[in-house]
Amino acid sequence: MKILAIETSCDDTAMAVVECNEDFQNLQTKLLANVISSQTKIHAKTGGIIPNLAAREHEKNLVPVLKETLKQARLKIKEIDLICVTKGPGLQPSLLMGLNFAKTLSYIIKKPIIGTNHLLGHIFSNFIKNDGTFKNEIKLPAVCLLVSGGHTQLYQIESWDEIKLIGETVDDASGECFDKIAKILKLNYPGGVAISKIGESIRLKNKNQKLEFNLPKPLINSKDFNFSFSGLKTAVLYLVQRLKKEKKFNKRIIQKICFETEEVITEVLTFKSMKLAKELNAKTIMIAGGVSANKRLRSKFIEKIGDEFDFVCPDKLMSTDNGAMIAIAGYYEYLRGKKDDCLTLEVDPNLII
Repeated sequence: MKILAIETSCDDTAMAVVECNEDFQNLQTKLLANVISSQTKIHAKTGGIIPNLAAREHEKNLVPVLKETLKQARLKIKEIDLICVTKGPGLQPSLLMGLNFAKTLSYIIKKPIIGTNHLLGHIFSNFIKNDGTFKNEIKLPAVCLLVSGGHTQLYQIESWDEIKLIGETVDDASGECFDKIAKILKLNYPGGVAISKIGESIRLKNKNQKLEFNLPKPLINSKDFNFSFSGLKTAVLYLVQRLKKEKKFNKRIIQKICFETEEVITEVLTFKSMKLAKELNAKTIMIAGGVSANKRLRSKFIEKIGDEFDFVCPDKLMSTDNGAMIAIAGYYEYLRGKKDDCLTLEVDPNLII
């Protein structure tokens, strides 16, 4: 079965064609095409994503990306058997562009369509290798930390039919916090990547670099499994204002703040994930979402977990938004009997699992 997947939840126009058999437990996949058109350079000018601008870029990109995807897959559109498209969560203008495009294709070629959950796509990205083959090696029950620019959530996974949200951010997501602190420090967009690069350079120079600014670790000792990163962002803002007033703000200080920001955020994420895994007697800890590509986050999980849990993370190419993850998640729902109507399917910007 050949699946065309369309992902436009935020600022990347992504499509993929994945060929699958019809047995999820013994799923065999082949990635025939995986195309991503990034808008990073466009949004770098404003230091953040402007929804209506992102939607206009999707409108420009959808047809060229489809043509390139079919070209790579060596297929004609009528040879597609199933269309999977992100229906939420995400930016409503962006979601509408992708969904309406997919509905039109479904209607024209008379093939079924599945409105797919973007968050489920990120979780299922752990099944996909960079070469597009499938890895079904995850021991359940599991805990999944989903971290991105818009989400910081902890899920309990008893089975792939039973995924339960246990905790989430009460304000800013971790990726959002990275971006906002980078903006305070006047670093390039995307901020998380800039902070991570600087943090890594500090670690390479000094493996024993200490935390100097005593930045807060919000909710790290709370009894629940929620997160909060707004206070960390505010603490950095006040720190920068004070250091500028004292004429102590310089390049070296910026590097130290980046290092400490990354250490604090990754410490909170790993601590709460492991706490939940122990409480639930989980066998596996998974991470997913754009922030899961963060090198320090991955290394800190590996350091802390040891032999206590299995640790599973997506191949880096699959960490950020892509069509392949939407194909697998949508196909899983299709095999469970889900069907959508191409005439009535609607976006849901606040969709949950």
